[in-house]
Amino acid sequence: MNTEQNAAAERAKRKVRQGSVISDKMDKTRVVMQERLVKHPIYGRYVRRRKKYYMHDENNESHVGDTVRFMETRPISKQVRWRLLEVVERAK
Repeated sequence: MNTEQNAAAERAKRKVRQGSVISDKMDKTRVVMQERLVKHPIYGRYVRRRKKYYMHDENNESHVGDTVRFMETRPISKQVRWRLLEVVERAK
């Protein structure tokens, strides 16, 4: 019983991110870019920081331009460590 509670608590700590799909050329894998603004420590100007994530999309639901939410998961392949939760907004 205690190990089940530990597993559930561990699962609740998984990170959730949101970003836009920039590539859907692979089967069941999407490349998602997350962009954030960071204030420059000296000049005070806001600078864009971008990070790419490889996300598992089992049913090939998302496409380029879609905004998606994805969560951390076990390693699925060499680069894929995230999986799709939902498509927040479809591309226009």
